[in-house]
Amino acid sequence: MKPRRITIVHDARLDQHKKEMLEAVESVLKKHFEVDLLPFGEDFLTKIKDAEFVFNLSTAGGKDVRQIHVPAILDLFAVPYTASSALTHALCIDKSVTKIVLKHHGIPTPAFFVVRPEESLEWFLAGLHYPMIVKPAREGSAQGLWKDSVVRDVEELKKAVRRIHETFHEPALVEEFIEGREFTVGIIGNGDDLEVLPILEIDFSQLPEGVERFYSYRVKNEIDHYLRFHCPAELEPDLRKNIQNSCKEAFRVLGLRDYARMDVRVRGDKHYILEVNSLPLLVPVYSDITKMAEAAGYGYEGLIMKILGSAFKRYGLD
Repeated sequence: MKPRRITIVHDARLDQHKKEMLEAVESVLKKHFEVDLLPFGEDFLTKIKDAEFVFNLSTAGGKDVRQIHVPAILDLFAVPYTASSALTHALCIDKSVTKIVLKHHGIPTPAFFVVRPEESLEWFLAGLHYPMIVKPAREGSAQGLWKDSVVRDVEELKKAVRRIHETFHEPALVEEFIEGREFTVGIIGNGDDLEVLPILEIDFSQLPEGVERFYSYRVKNEIDHYLRFHCPAELEPDLRKNIQNSCKEAFRVLGLRDYARMDVRVRGDKHYILEVNSLPLLVPVYSDITKMAEAAGYGYEGLIMKILGSAFKRYGLD
């Protein structure tokens, strides 16, 4: 039986986008359920035990363990919830671990290596093929991606790795830079019942001359008004099918649940999964996955209810 009451768990501190997301999700759910709001704060452990079902929006938990605490606690108290488990979030937070899993299963991802702060880069320099891109292994929202993150020789590489170590105090992920088109892929569902939403292309062509043609922090957060989004993206049918199949397989092998979003680059007729977001933002209009849901004809309310429906079905509550 479906629950009568939904508890929305959210971060205690909300920026503007997260506030918009919380208000929008609450508005949708109130049309169908009784709704409680519960921030991940000091009295969370006391109050969460009484929850009937949780719609989890919380990314709280600290630098390297964000997104992990809430699902771990919910599992401990046997409270059903939307989205992925603590283990899957952990796999996806560290981009290098995500790529190890993808590579093991033969899913295309750019060639890479990881340089930890205590390691010497000299061990990795033989046989490198440029350009490469250097990014922090465990950050999100384009943190640590600058114009000079794409490197074309060893001196630029050394500088970029050192900057990651000094700024974030975490491993640097160095991977082949795929010069080509950039896409993002949204998936809803579980197991064999997965739906790939219309693929969205991020078009950098209108950016001012000299600005990097990839999702750096500056491009994503400061000059995003120059970006153009095409959904559904124009793709050859075979390439579209290959991207869809790779993303569905990645969803399964990483243990993702209910919904996720994946960043993909295409060079020629080859595609590569760059990273996986196991808890993408659900901000109306702004978030990529909401753009895809609009293109699919679901609208925002349809997206939220499909995510919830997937979770209900997974728990046998449908």
